Amino acid sequence: MRLDSLLDYFRGQAVTIPPMDGALRPNTALDDGAAELLAAAAPDNLAAAGGQVLYSTGNDLLRLPAHGGGGPVAVARFDAPVSALACSPDGAIAVGLDDGRILLKGGALDGQVLAPVAFGGLACPTALAFADAGTLLVCQGSSTHRPSDWVVDLMGKNASGSVWRVDLAAGRASKLAGDLAFPYGVLANAPGGGIVVAESWRHRLVRIGAAGGATEPVLTKLPGYPARLAPTADGGAWLCLFAPRNRLIEFVLEEDAYRADMMREVERAHWIAPALASGAQFLEPLQCGGVKTMGIHKPWSPSRSYGLVVRLDRNLRPVASFHSRANGRRHGITSVAEGDGRVLVTSKGGNAILSLAVLA
Repeated sequence: MRLDSLLDYFRGQAVTIPPMDGALRPNTALDDGAAELLAAAAPDNLAAAGGQVLYSTGNDLLRLPAHGGGGPVAVARFDAPVSALACSPDGAIAVGLDDGRILLKGGALDGQVLAPVAFGGLACPTALAFADAGTLLVCQGSSTHRPSDWVVDLMGKNASGSVWRVDLAAGRASKLAGDLAFPYGVLANAPGGGIVVAESWRHRLVRIGAAGGATEPVLTKLPGYPARLAPTADGGAWLCLFAPRNRLIEFVLEEDAYRADMMREVERAHWIAPALASGAQFLEPLQCGGVKTMGIHKPWSPSRSYGLVVRLDRNLRPVASFHSRANGRRHGITSVAEGDGRVLVTSKGGNAILSLAVLA
């Protein structure tokens, strides 16, 4: 029996969450120190390669303007929302869609389609990364839900995600790891070797060998739900956390009967669950703790949404972080990319693409 289990007998199994401290100490860098590069409707899935930066919004794939101005340039429009995106060194683009398909655009494999049948029927591509020009890594977040139904997967306490390697020339996919709790980010050729995956519902990063096999925890007990990863120029990585953990949500996750009733009887937008944005409707939970006092919304109040980007060193340890707190407006950070001399992040909940002012 683990020591934690023995201690639970004495402390009454208190609901606790890791504090934001050290390199994760709260600040207002995303609200006060990051420039808004572009206003966009729920932007997502940044990818940088070959001097260009692509992003998605809904069903559309666009290219960001270079330094100096201009507007975004339309690249493609699909018949389903874009759920994942990656660029290869030779300029090819892999686009995951909410219906489970993965499309290849540009390069030698232009027009190739990876259907869910290639992954044993799985249809939840949440993150993509090219290990090399001919090898694509695919995170399948769940075996039962689409990427857009992530909150259902979380509140159902699902752990049916997996990571796959695809030989693009052969069109063959092989499973590297399974039983993951919503893998939502992947870093190919990671520092220290192998592949690093953000396992969102278990609040951690894990390492998988290049040939697959058991997972090894790399960074655990994160104070939020990790999303996508991106490499830094100096050999480290950027990590997004798209929503915070809080005690009420953690408590609800332990109350199976209550949670089942809530999911059955309450509109999804009003569940006691993480969110990409909050505070827009009076029916939302967790408002009493965030009531304005003297006209000020307390930045430390409990919140279903938050904005957080973390810089990791070559050992994948946090060294700096950029926050939008409970009273901020740039929440729901789902993707980050370092390219074209900039570090860009998508605030999906804040409807903006931001440029970080400091490469800390």
